[in-house]
Amino acid sequence: MNVLLAFALAASVAAPAPLPPTAPCPENVPTGTTCYEGRDANGAYYTIAVPKKWNKTLVVHSHGGPDLGDPTPERTRDDLNRWAVMVKEGYAWAGTSYRRGGYGTRMAAEDTDNLRRMVSAMLKPHKVYLHGQSWGGNVAAKAIELYPGYDAALLTSGVLAGGSRGYDYRVDLRVVYQYYCGNHPRPTEVQYPLWQGLRPGSTLTTAGLRGRVEECLGTAGNRTPEQQRKLTDILAVTKIPEETLNSHLNFATFTFRDIVHNRLGDKNPWSNAGVRYQGSHDDAALNAGVERFSADPEARAALAYDSDLTGKIDIPVLTVHAIGDPTAFVEHESAYRDTVLKAGRWWNLVQTFTNEATHSALSDAEYASAMQALERWEKFGVRANPYLIASSCPGHDEKYGTGCFFNPGYKPNSYESRVAPRA
Repeated sequence: MNVLLAFALAASVAAPAPLPPTAPCPENVPTGTTCYEGRDANGAYYTIAVPKKWNKTLVVHSHGGPDLGDPTPERTRDDLNRWAVMVKEGYAWAGTSYRRGGYGTRMAAEDTDNLRRMVSAMLKPHKVYLHGQSWGGNVAAKAIELYPGYDAALLTSGVLAGGSRGYDYRVDLRVVYQYYCGNHPRPTEVQYPLWQGLRPGSTLTTAGLRGRVEECLGTAGNRTPEQQRKLTDILAVTKIPEETLNSHLNFATFTFRDIVHNRLGDKNPWSNAGVRYQGSHDDAALNAGVERFSADPEARAALAYDSDLTGKIDIPVLTVHAIGDPTAFVEHESAYRDTVLKAGRWWNLVQTFTNEATHSALSDAEYASAMQALERWEKFGVRANPYLIASSCPGHDEKYGTGCFFNPGYKPNSYESRVAPRA
């Protein structure tokens, strides 16, 4: 009887968990794929895609952002549509919306791992790879440090300097913008320290903020000489491209508010103490007039605990980053490289770069090349090599026609060359 009971228990453990309801696949997903959707016990939506010819490897996806609204199933559908190349390459794919909007790297990493465990119980994959994009790169890098169960990881366009210093250039933008424009907040409005992002109770919207930026800096082809001078100074000092000025200022407003008010109990994690701003037409006046503040140690430690990385990676990790990334600057890779080197895990990290100037998604042919290299590294011990990845890309581009832009000899400058260190 005991033998029969043990056999029955073993069989029940080995049996796959039931799959959620099927759902229509997004348009970019190949014909023959089966898609599933659901919502987990914590409230995170998820989407799963299994190709007709599955290679028995599951790719779990950590998305970027963070989104500040409530989670929706559209988030995971859109992510699957954007990275349908994974399914086209034969991988099963699973993505989570996370349980709530707003900042929280450890929360997002936990939701990612909840999805891994759930889908692994359903599909019984032979291997599980993790893909993190943008802030999702930070989430994925944190997840592989916290949770076993991943065989390899691909981090693309990653915010890999961590929260305690990865947003310092947005801190600088917030104070430099206010020095030149003085309308966020306006002198007639309730004043607040700029590290708050936005005062509690403010009804300012992204459209309203864009209106203030245009009021101060004008629009392309329609600027006064004074507006152009202000814009030139802001861009030169912060090293932020004009095309993403609004998005960075949005982050330094609305996401900063979320971090400070909703996550850190209204304490300040940011500092610009000791920063010498350079590149304007009058650096002395700028440095004398810009708002200064120092971080609350408890708030800074909490943000570091949530999002900073240790570099203690025990699986193959491949990163791909566009050299001209206007959102997560390529120097984030230098910060991560230094962290991994300090942890003594350099052998587990390979970084490669492309000559693109984009952030949200790279070329499909490049994703396919990166995944092929990662799989060979993980399965056969052939460590990924940027030159071999670049040489393999044209073969994949025959299928995708999206271009190959790898620059295998590139090495980014230090993070501090792009973002001034804090005192």
